[in-house]
This record gives sequence, C-alpha cells and structure tokens, in this order.
Amino acid sequence: MMNGGAADPTAVPAPWELLQPVRAIALALEAAGIAPSAVDADGRRLSTGYVVRRAEPSRATHRSGRPEVMARVEWLGPPGSRASREQGDALQLCTQALGRLGWVALEYRDSRRHRWLEVEPAS
Repeated sequence: MMNGGAADPTAVPAPWELLQPVRAIALALEAAGIAPSAVDADGRRLSTGYVVRRAEPSRATHRSGRPEVMARVEWLGPPGSRASREQGDALQLCTQALGRLGWVALEYRDSRRHRWLEVEPAS
C-alpha cells in the first residue's frame, strides 16, 4: 500500500494515491487521529471535522504531462458549532499531517473568511 520503491516510502505519495487523492488524503488524516465530519441520511452535518473533496481541475500539468492531482480539505461542522473558529488551527494540523506523507497543502481564504486547503503531491 505504501510507496515501497521510494528511498523513504512515506516521503512521497504512492502511485495509487495519485490516482485516488481524495481517498488517500482522507486516510492520511484519519491515520493522524484527525476526526472527519459526518452527515446524516438527509445530508445534515452531525459532527465537526475535515471534509475532503476533489478540487477543481487545474490547467497546470505535472512533470509527467498528466493534469495536476489536487484535492480540497475543509473544516466543517453543524450549524452553531465552533467549526468556523477552529478552522485555522484544525487546518494547520491537517497541513502538518499531510506534509509528513509527501503532500503539500496551501491554505486559502474567501471573502467571507472561510478557509480551506488545496492539497497536491510534493514534487
């Protein structure tokens, strides 16, 4: 499952992770002990935690000529939760956990001060 052919198997994502970045990033965050957010059957958010989604396709290409592999990590919670106040610290923990496994996470903020990470494999 890991990148056995690399000098340091945890320093770069394995080939399967590049094909399934959302799953790989979610597994990495879960392994680091960071809680995922959850929703009920009707889509109502039940708990505060990370959410990983595929990022908008980038026009940039990797050295291999393939489109860049990117995912988006957000910190979300139910209405009235402290999720928006926790975003900065929680996303910093996510950045650190992913960095140890060969992912680069850059934090962005929109005009309403909502934060998220864009995550891609380290080059």
